[in-house]
Amino acid sequence: MRIGCVIGTVTLNRAHPGLAAGTFKLVVPLSLEQLQQGQAPTREALVALDPLGSGVGSLVALAEGPEAAQPFRPELKPLDASVAVVLDHVELNRQAVQQCTP
Repeated sequence: MRIGCVIGTVTLNRAHPGLAAGTFKLVVPLSLEQLQQGQAPTREALVALDPLGSGVGSLVALAEGPEAAQPFRPELKPLDASVAVVLDHVELNRQAVQQCTP
């Protein structure tokens, strides 16, 4: 899972019928440095299905790859990413981060 910031909504004129449970959001993944320093996102945005109703500016946790479609079993959906969690707050322990950094 990665943490990202919702920067917009995607509007479709047609979609797979199984994807009616949510809306599509444009999400930019955030790096550790961006989370630590509150910097603006700089990576390429991706489109994620959002069944939770996050808004623009929300921090979210993204499920990607096969895991993105897991909640929709038994019928898998054509997804690359989905919003799994809407985050209220992210707290980083600087000492733990430094221990993990080579």
